[in-house]
Amino acid sequence: MKPTFPVFALTLMIAAGGSYGAPAKKRLLAIGEEKGYRHDAVSHALATIERLGRETGLWDTFIRTDTEALTKKKLEYNAKNLNDFDAVLFYTGGDLEMDEQQKADLLSFIHDDGKGFIGVHSATITFVHWPEFGEMLGGFYDEHPWGTFDAPLIIEDPKFPGMAHWPHSLWFTDEIYQMKNVSREKCRVLMRLDPSKLDLKNPKVHRTDQDFAVTWAKMYGKGRVYYSALGHREASWDRPEVQEMYTEAIKWAMRLVDADVTPRPAQ
Repeated sequence: MKPTFPVFALTLMIAAGGSYGAPAKKRLLAIGEEKGYRHDAVSHALATIERLGRETGLWDTFIRTDTEALTKKKLEYNAKNLNDFDAVLFYTGGDLEMDEQQKADLLSFIHDDGKGFIGVHSATITFVHWPEFGEMLGGFYDEHPWGTFDAPLIIEDPKFPGMAHWPHSLWFTDEIYQMKNVSREKCRVLMRLDPSKLDLKNPKVHRTDQDFAVTWAKMYGKGRVYYSALGHREASWDRPEVQEMYTEAIKWAMRLVDADVTPRPAQ
């Protein structure tokens, strides 16, 4: 009796790493290394992201506190490199230990290979003297004038994955950064601060346009890039809306869902 499932189809399926009726899981490389201010929330954040991948069944998370895997060079034994992943997530800070080839490989992974990058909170305090990293990410940290406070948030794009469950405006307790070099001509702002509810006389306020982006998405060459300042506090990671936001961000970065990230003026 002949098998009802074509052997050649089964062979292709196995070669692709999948099982019948279920596509292969994506792979996320999550880096939690800081060379400056140490955020207490990093461990809880990465553990939450790992759990979300397991619960959704969509991705496996490989957590590292070093930068060894940020290369396309073949490594010893069974060590993984960038070629093994669909996206990289940074909850990082300062100048990480990466040589020039590693830096070029990371940018190529996103720009040329069309892979994803997710920056969490202090990712914008990472490699602040590496302009190309800032161009890829969308901007850099420029103080947090109000510290950890009840931040007045406005959701600009409820159609982007992970944004629909937020109310249009809300108060959210977290440390929100002021950003420099973030341009609405290069990224799609998804969430921002409401300047009408901020102390703009604070001497650390540098942006004269009163445009304080909190979360954005953009393309970098062929790759997808997402950043959010939310996540300074451990308690933020226990909020269902934050977990949903980052789940959908990772899905978007890995091309599991699509969204319009055409840059546009303030909404």
